[in-house]
Amino acid sequence: MDNSHISEQEQIRRDALKELKNLGINPYPAQAYPADTTAVEILKGYKPETENFKQVTLAGRIMSRRIMGAASFMVIQDHTGRIQVYVKRDDICPSEDKTLYNTVFKKLLDIGDIVGVKGFAFITKTGEISVHAQELVLLSKSLRVLPIIKEKEGQIYDAFTDPEQRYRMRYVDLIVNPHVRETFVKRTKMVNTMREFFNNRGYLEVETPILQPIPGGANARPFVTHHNALDIPLYLRIANGLYLKKLIVGGFPGVYEFAKDFRNEGMDRTHNPEFTVLEIYVAYKDYLWMMNFTEELAEKVAIELHGSNLVPYGDKVIDWKRPFRRLSMIDAI
Repeated sequence: MDNSHISEQEQIRRDALKELKNLGINPYPAQAYPADTTAVEILKGYKPETENFKQVTLAGRIMSRRIMGAASFMVIQDHTGRIQVYVKRDDICPSEDKTLYNTVFKKLLDIGDIVGVKGFAFITKTGEISVHAQELVLLSKSLRVLPIIKEKEGQIYDAFTDPEQRYRMRYVDLIVNPHVRETFVKRTKMVNTMREFFNNRGYLEVETPILQPIPGGANARPFVTHHNALDIPLYLRIANGLYLKKLIVGGFPGVYEFAKDFRNEGMDRTHNPEFTVLEIYVAYKDYLWMMNFTEELAEKVAIELHGSNLVPYGDKVIDWKRPFRRLSMIDAI
């Protein structure tokens, strides 16, 4: 196999992978790992006087290491945050064989590897809540090199900030910039809040066709495909509203859909050819009712996501408290 495209660091990791296999260590074990604690649970809940967290099992990705003699430190990151782990040779290698520490931990593990740790919580001499490892197991060997973000005296160096790289390698962005996860969490919370809002009012969530014989409901260029069995062209929908209106005609009092729409047009950071749209249709209402309904929905979402109707946006604060100021189209222009 041609490895000319592999960097020196990636080749070193592949060599470590081979050595792990030679030692009889499966670098990608299939069995479940019984993690029962998270980093944040320990950091927020550990109280030395109560001797809680005397036995913890957690899993995470190695984000940094300080290799010393018979004892070392590493920082692992799970989905809740980061925590320091103290690794002592004689604790993870109680027998005469010290290979796990001297060879595996010190030489064959790398930043980015996912490990499982069993041990107990304690506070170091410098006052940092940590986990004292009594068992260490490799859960997944990382062959790609993560960007290493350095911090000194409050200054960040080598940050992973290039927008092109961040959007193309979102998985890396999520690892090295954990705060990005909050965007994903808030999006899910927003959708769930809206869905609950609609359901509590008796409106029905539906799914309408994505492949359509006629792309309607908006003025946009569609993506075109071909249905082989019927030998006809089909289009990815540019809007979903027409099918929702048909359901209202059929007798439903209210229907809504979180839909994926597609428009084969220009794109930039805020316009994607594939995007999510919410449409809701309710019978026997008018635009004044819909204005009140939208205000109530917007305020509820703001409070659910931010705990307040005041939401910071850039250097401004937006107040989502009802009622909103209303303008006619002529006045707005």
